[in-house]
Amino acid sequence: MPNRIEDLALIGDCETAALVGRDGSIDWLCWPRFDSGAVFAALLGTPANGHWSLAAESSDARITRTYRDSTLILETHIETAEGRAVVIDFMPLRSTGSSHLVRIVRGVSGRVGMHTEIVLRFDYGSIIPWITRSEPGVLQAIAGPDRVILRTDVPLNAEDFTHRATFTVSERESVAFVLGYSPSFGTPPEAIDAERALQETEEAWKRWSGRHNSTGPYAGSVKRSLITLKSLTYRPTGGIVAAATTSLPEKMGGQRNWDYRFCWLRDATFTLLALMNGGYMEEAEAWRTWLRHAVAGDPRQVQIMYGLAGERRLDEWEVPWLAGHEGSKPVRIGNAAASQLQLDIFGEVMDAMYHGTVGGLAPSSSDWQLRCKLTEHLANVWNEPDEGIWEVRGGRRHFTHSKVMAWVAVDRGIKSIEAHGVTGPLEKWRDLRDTIHRQVCEEGYDTERGAFVQSYGSKELDASALLIPLVGFLPPSDPRVASTVEAIGRDLMVDGLIRRYHTHRGPDGLPAGEGAFLACSFWFADNLVLLGRREEARELFERLLGLCNDVGLLSEEYDPVEKRMLGNFPQAFSHVAIINTAHNLAKADKPAEQRSGHTREATKEA
Repeated sequence: MPNRIEDLALIGDCETAALVGRDGSIDWLCWPRFDSGAVFAALLGTPANGHWSLAAESSDARITRTYRDSTLILETHIETAEGRAVVIDFMPLRSTGSSHLVRIVRGVSGRVGMHTEIVLRFDYGSIIPWITRSEPGVLQAIAGPDRVILRTDVPLNAEDFTHRATFTVSERESVAFVLGYSPSFGTPPEAIDAERALQETEEAWKRWSGRHNSTGPYAGSVKRSLITLKSLTYRPTGGIVAAATTSLPEKMGGQRNWDYRFCWLRDATFTLLALMNGGYMEEAEAWRTWLRHAVAGDPRQVQIMYGLAGERRLDEWEVPWLAGHEGSKPVRIGNAAASQLQLDIFGEVMDAMYHGTVGGLAPSSSDWQLRCKLTEHLANVWNEPDEGIWEVRGGRRHFTHSKVMAWVAVDRGIKSIEAHGVTGPLEKWRDLRDTIHRQVCEEGYDTERGAFVQSYGSKELDASALLIPLVGFLPPSDPRVASTVEAIGRDLMVDGLIRRYHTHRGPDGLPAGEGAFLACSFWFADNLVLLGRREEARELFERLLGLCNDVGLLSEEYDPVEKRMLGNFPQAFSHVAIINTAHNLAKADKPAEQRSGHTREATKEA
C-alpha cells in the first residue's frame, strides 16, 4: 500500500529533495536536481520502480515523527514492546561537493529489531543500474550518466535486484546509511561522517531559521513554511520550484496530473513578499535575480514558467511504465503549459520588481529597461484571449483575471515613474491603464450575478477574482468587491474551502473533478481581513492550518469529502499563502495592503 500524500515528509539540501513516508519508506528522490530523473519512483508506481524502506520488524510498532526544531531534519520515533529507537533522515546542507541522503538509526532504550529493503532504479524507475561492491560496506550503482554510492556497516544481502538486511539497535547504539550521488564519469561522491554531517546540518538550519523571530500564535507555522520554501529553493540560481514532485493527482485516479518541478512567474510577487516579510532579503534578492534573468530577451518570447536555471524547453511527455499515484494516469514529465499565452504573468513580473524596490532591494537601470520593454509588448497583446491563470487546455478566452493583471503591470510601471524617479511614457501608460480598467469593469462584471466572472460573457465564477482587491484593482470599499466575495463564498465553497471554479462546466478541456485549491481559500481569508471581517478570516486560517499534516506540510489541494490531500507536495504556493495570510492577520502593514497599494487608513475606512 503506497503512502498517501498526507503521509509524506520532505527532506532536502536546496538543490534536490526526497519524500519520506510515515512508514519510513523513501519512494521519491530526484538527483541531481529537483527536475531530474528520480532515483526512487515508487510514489508514482510500485516498489519495483525503486524505494528504500527502513522500519521496525515488529508489526505493532508505534510511530510518531517530527522535524527537529527549526530544521529540515526528520525524526521518526519507533516504540515497540522491546524498546525505542529513532530514524533520523536528512540531506546535508553544503556549498560544494556531492549531494548525500543520510539515514541514521539510533537506539533510545531497550533493543529494537529493524529491517531495510533497497531497490535502486534510475530514470523514473525504468533503469536497473549495474551494482557492484567496491569494498566492504560500499555499494556502487551506475547506469549511463548517473551514479549513486551507498555506504553502511550493515551487511546487505542481494537478491532479485534488491538489497535487504535485518539488524538490531540497542540503547546508545547508532547505525548509519549514507547514499551519495555523482555523475558516473566524474569523481565519485566522497565519504562523509554521518554524525558530523548531522551536527553541521542542524547548526546550518538553525542559523538560517533563527533570522526569523516573529512571535504570536502562528509563528511556528510561519517558520515551518519558510523552511519549506527555502528547501524548495535551488541554491545555485535562487529559483524556487512549485513543488518537489510531478503527477500527484488533483483527483485520485484522474488525469489532472502535472509536473510542478519548475519555477512559475505567477508565484513571483507572493513569494517575494513572503520572503521579505519573513526577513529573508538575501533569498528575496536571489529570487528576483532569477526572475530577471529568466525573462530576459525578446519580450515576445516570455514564458509562464522556466527551469531551475531559466531553461525554456520543458517538453511534456508521458511515462507509460509508472502506474501513477493510486492509479492516477498519465504520469507526466515536463509541462506543455510553458508554451501557453498567459497575460497575467506580466503583472506578476512587474509587480515583483516594483515591490522589490519598495522593500529595499537595490534597483538597477537594466531592470527598468526590461520592464519598459515588457510593458511595450503587453500594450500590443493585452486585448488578446489567453489560457489564463489556470493554464486551461480547452482553448483561449478573455479571462477576467488576465486583464486585471495586465492592468497591474501597467499600474506598477506608472507607480515606479511617480515614486522612484525613472523615466517612461507616463501619459501613454495612464491612458492604457484606464482603458484596461474600464474594459474589465464593463465586460468582466456581471450585474445579475453581482460578481466578477471567469471570462468575458461568462456566467461562471472563478476564485481568481479574489485577487482583485489584493492587487489594488479596486479598493475593498468598492461594493463590487464585497459582492464578488459573497458570491464566491456561496457558489465555490465546499466544507469551508474554496474551489477554483466548477470543473464540470469549466474551460480546461479535462474530465471534471478536483479538490479545493488551497491558495484560493487563503485568498478568501485575505479578502475577509480587508473587508474588516477579521474573526471570520482567523477562523478560516486556523481551519486551513489544521489541514497540514503531522509535520506541518501542505499539498496543492484538499478533498473536503474524502478528507485527503491532493496535488503535488509540498506545494510552495500553499506555504507562501500561510506566511502572507499570517502576516495579514498579525501585522499592521499587511502584505495584501502592501501589494494593493491601499493605505492603512483607506482600508480602515473601508
